[in-house]
Amino acid sequence: MTIVTADRPQTIRPLTGDEARTVIPALSAILTDCVADGASVGFLSPFTEADAAIYWRSVADAVANRQVVLMVAEHAGEILGTVQLGIALPPNQPHRADLKKLLVHRRGRGHSLARSLMDAAEEQALALGRHLLVLDTATGSPAEAIYARLGWSRAGVVPDYALFPDGSFCGSTFFYKSLLSNDTPVPAENRFPS
Repeated sequence: MTIVTADRPQTIRPLTGDEARTVIPALSAILTDCVADGASVGFLSPFTEADAAIYWRSVADAVANRQVVLMVAEHAGEILGTVQLGIALPPNQPHRADLKKLLVHRRGRGHSLARSLMDAAEEQALALGRHLLVLDTATGSPAEAIYARLGWSRAGVVPDYALFPDGSFCGSTFFYKSLLSNDTPVPAENRFPS
């Protein structure tokens, strides 16, 4: 899918496991930039691109095994953003997905990449029959404000849930979003008995 912004076109697309493996250097650069910028996304400083590559190889394996949908945002021909949908959930949760690791390199910020990635993730979720999305983010972070602007509902905060890259505690705010409207069809396998 190509999304045109005021200044340049963006391409938002899902990757296969093999495609993910070929772009590990670009994904690693995004992740290390976000950690260096203080994002609480699961890693502590010092964090190198070699550390990030180990993480992305595991994500590529999960994509190949159909446990994760990995999407990237390309801006001006460069991968500068990414987001994941965790879809390997227990049998009693076939209707939902976990939105994970919305990451945009500082060079790509200000071009609506986060919004475009979120819109595309929601489309992918619906295509997979997933109509309830959940996520968590560092309380007080810029990402928290983004999710609220994009129509996500705040479920609550858990204090001291995780650590920032510098090792200090941060709370996590949990959000959810229902993608159902009155006219949204729900696949038969995801319908609940009335």
